[in-house]
Amino acid sequence: MKYANQIGAILAAVVIASCFITWIKIPDTAITISGFATEGTRYGKPGLVNVVMSSIAILLFLIPRIWAKRANLFFSGFNLAWAFRNFILLSTCHAGDCPDRQPAFFIYIIAALLQLVMSFLPNQAITKK
Repeated sequence: MKYANQIGAILAAVVIASCFITWIKIPDTAITISGFATEGTRYGKPGLVNVVMSSIAILLFLIPRIWAKRANLFFSGFNLAWAFRNFILLSTCHAGDCPDRQPAFFIYIIAALLQLVMSFLPNQAITKK
């Protein structure tokens, strides 16, 4: 794919941006959860790892070297795994309180998945020696 690196970098930026938007609302309480704002819970900052991994992935998407494309597979894969972990951890019911998932939460997980797909499709010219 011709623009896989640029699309991958944009998707990594979407993952970073979605960490600042509300992911979960718990209806019976006034608790809203995003990647960095988890007041009233013990989740910490679930989006911090995604911001670090996506920042590294943006750099690796834009470096036109084969080692960068290979390293990007790890960072994009780890980013998807952490997003999947957050999706399961934050969207399950606890003590009878079931959270309402917001659209940004779905954008977050889909962008992380598509980021991994774009890391499998680098636009790298192969030369034979």
